[in-house]
Amino acid sequence: MTSQLIDSAEKTFRKGASVNAYLILKKDDEILLNLRKNTGYCDGFWSLIAGHVEDGESATAAIIREAEEEIGIYIREENLQVVHVMHRQTNRYNIDIFFKCRAWEGELRNQEPEKCEALSFFSVTKLPENIIDYNIDVLKAVAQKEFYSERGWHEPIP
Repeated sequence: MTSQLIDSAEKTFRKGASVNAYLILKKDDEILLNLRKNTGYCDGFWSLIAGHVEDGESATAAIIREAEEEIGIYIREENLQVVHVMHRQTNRYNIDIFFKCRAWEGELRNQEPEKCEALSFFSVTKLPENIIDYNIDVLKAVAQKEFYSERGWHEPIP
């Protein structure tokens, strides 16, 4: 029986998932978004600050690194809280982890002008029309205290 399970497992091919970390940074009732450019993904759209989790890196370490690299702020781990996880299928499998940040150090500034047209805070009730669609879904889920969602599993893969 055990050898059958092993044989079956060896025949199963699994693709790796891309783990992505996102930052929900609020000032009063506004959320920080960046306008993407020259990235090859959703250029011309507003997005939460985000980045890929690198091999050997935790999601928490990734969002701390991305915040420093992209917007010049320093975040302590104890000031982060995971508020949503999305399992999303596109042309790859994504595990998206969304962190809320309670406090940070430093002054916000665009550290990657070659990839980011602008940084701006938007009211959660008046988000720009050209925001990445799943970011809207997540912000609604967070407001409703829904911790987990899935997207793209019942749609054709582009």
